[in-house]
Amino acid sequence: MSNLNNHRTLFKGGTILTMDRTVPNLATGDLLVEGDKIAAIAPNVPLGNATVIDASGSIIMPGLIDAHHHMWLGVMRRMMPDVDDLFAYIDVVAEKLGAHYRPLDMYLSTKITALACIDAGITTVIDACHSSRSPEHTDAALDALDDSGIRALHMVGAAMDRKASTPHLPGDLKRLASNWSSGTGLVGVGLFGQLNLDWWKVARSLDMRILTEFIGDLAKLGPEFAEKGVLGPQNIFNHCTRVPQETWRLLADAGVNITVNPRSDALFGFDDESFAYQQAIDHGLTPAIGIDLDTAFGSDMFGEMHALFSQQRSAMRYRKFRGEENVPSPITVERVLNAATINGARAAGLEGAVGSLAPGKQADIIMVRTDGVAVLPVNNAVGTIVQAVARSDVDTVMVAGEIRKRGGKLVGADLIKLTADVTASRAYLMEKSGYRPDLFDTSAPTKTA
Repeated sequence: MSNLNNHRTLFKGGTILTMDRTVPNLATGDLLVEGDKIAAIAPNVPLGNATVIDASGSIIMPGLIDAHHHMWLGVMRRMMPDVDDLFAYIDVVAEKLGAHYRPLDMYLSTKITALACIDAGITTVIDACHSSRSPEHTDAALDALDDSGIRALHMVGAAMDRKASTPHLPGDLKRLASNWSSGTGLVGVGLFGQLNLDWWKVARSLDMRILTEFIGDLAKLGPEFAEKGVLGPQNIFNHCTRVPQETWRLLADAGVNITVNPRSDALFGFDDESFAYQQAIDHGLTPAIGIDLDTAFGSDMFGEMHALFSQQRSAMRYRKFRGEENVPSPITVERVLNAATINGARAAGLEGAVGSLAPGKQADIIMVRTDGVAVLPVNNAVGTIVQAVARSDVDTVMVAGEIRKRGGKLVGADLIKLTADVTASRAYLMEKSGYRPDLFDTSAPTKTA
């Protein structure tokens, strides 16, 4: 969009769901965007010289925030819909296919995932890349995010397969910080550092966020993590399933960020009725939710919201009917939507810029149509978003004032070429690896030696 700094867009006559404590929701109202920021939210905003988007019959709300997604797996979509063995999953995505990724494959997988996210109303994503095989692979992933127009925090991490080496890490973080973390672009860089404290020190010196995937059955925090300054708000811990109470207290005292993945945590059987999301809430934290992987699911947050609502209620009711006292209350749709918006912004370090609608904030906005036969009539705006709509109802997506989807179609994306390129990438990886998934057999793979 030319002259973005001077461009004005007016969303006219929609239901406005701000997700902001300081800005009231409006049953019918207008939202004005000037350049890349929200300029006004009111029952009636003068038209002036703005381009008008008719928002009648729609809900205007902040873009959804996907707080954890391995975007480099895009070419492997639904390849393992039934997998429940983490190590069998790693064997396929890392040892068999990931080991053969070229920078081109990294670019294409990340690009198609990013566009799918935008199509589903996701305007910000924390890209958990545990396949940063070389500086060139990292650059390809970052270029894909930048080209897509999504807002992203790309977390650079060591590849998981045995053939990979990481002599470029953590040293490459300084170059990446210089190129991508200036604060002026939509794409930033962090560290997918697991529990490597030497790497953490480098990331902290560059003011980077640090991501750790943390499953209580597989990892423990030693006493060194309780030392002052080791843990803090720059840390993001993902999964956090079956974690001991003393560890929860340590995480809470340090004010770390928690992200959970409702569908994949259930897929792999990571969680139980203690429920990581609820544990975070009980300890005063603000958990966000993410999609995690496309090897079983699609790139949409609506599925994650459905799963979070159902799983929390199921787990808490199980505890209640088992006779446990003081069981947490059933989750509300408002809390679910918080997890998919403002909590995700906080995890990414972007709470002051995105995650809610308020004058002065970045114009990361989605407009969701509510006139579809599966959605109307709207009796509750929050419930409609959390429980009823789907990606096909997302009419318009704006990121930093740029329209990326309009009238239900992506803007500026050559999907014909991308489809051909992604298909060729998949064919290359299968030829190099010799791995051939069956088109109709959904049984989970087993790990091979």
